[in-house]
Amino acid sequence: MRITKGPAQAKVGRSLRSLPNIGTVTEKKLKQIGIRSAEDFLQRDPYDVFAELRLKVDPTLCRCALAGIVGAKLGLPWHQVTKASAREYEKRHPEHVWGPC
Repeated sequence: MRITKGPAQAKVGRSLRSLPNIGTVTEKKLKQIGIRSAEDFLQRDPYDVFAELRLKVDPTLCRCALAGIVGAKLGLPWHQVTKASAREYEKRHPEHVWGPC
């Protein structure tokens, strides 16, 4: 899935929770890897963010969590990108095996 600039990237000076799909739990996890604002998040590749979250914060994150991260970058609800984002992650991380969502 190609990442392009979308509606979520239009505004500056926003909190993480202003992004689609980012609630209190995801916000807390993102802050644990140094992502403190929407701008911090939007400058990063969502697949790299997810991989870092799995490595440093929560190895049990599922494809739905990935979709939330990718959807936040694209300005889309997580359920619209679940399958495509999982396929892209599998291409980048062929050793990865998804657990249950």
